[in-house]
Amino acid sequence: MVEAFQSMTEQTKAIFAQANERAKAQMEQSAKAFEDMNAFQKANLEAVVESSKIAAKGFEQMGQNAASYLKTSYESATGAFRLLSGVKSPAELFQLQSDFARASFDAFVAETSRSTETALKLAGEIAQPISNRVAMAVEKAKTAA
Repeated sequence: MVEAFQSMTEQTKAIFAQANERAKAQMEQSAKAFEDMNAFQKANLEAVVESSKIAAKGFEQMGQNAASYLKTSYESATGAFRLLSGVKSPAELFQLQSDFARASFDAFVAETSRSTETALKLAGEIAQPISNRVAMAVEKAKTAA
């Protein structure tokens, strides 16, 4: 009976030791998963910050471009006004006015095209860091599945 009791005690100790080892392994896996999740979230936040920096820099450049266009337009209008103030005939007035309107419209169309192209390029640059993180998340999901 003593031997049976000792045998059961040894078996119980072995079972608890195995359970302890499994629990320890689970805790280590959980800690590793938590660290991985934190690193992933940190990288996500860094991507958002990078995207915001790109947006701020791009919007600043677009503002400078708009200010430059407005300055050029103002100078062009001032020059046209000077020319219009010195006209000698109605035909000359209509010709100068027509030339100014055509040049202004062409400049406006060109500036609008540049602005649209710049905005589309900027949108792509802003989205790139976040898109990279999404691609990584999809890859991790595929690996986990």
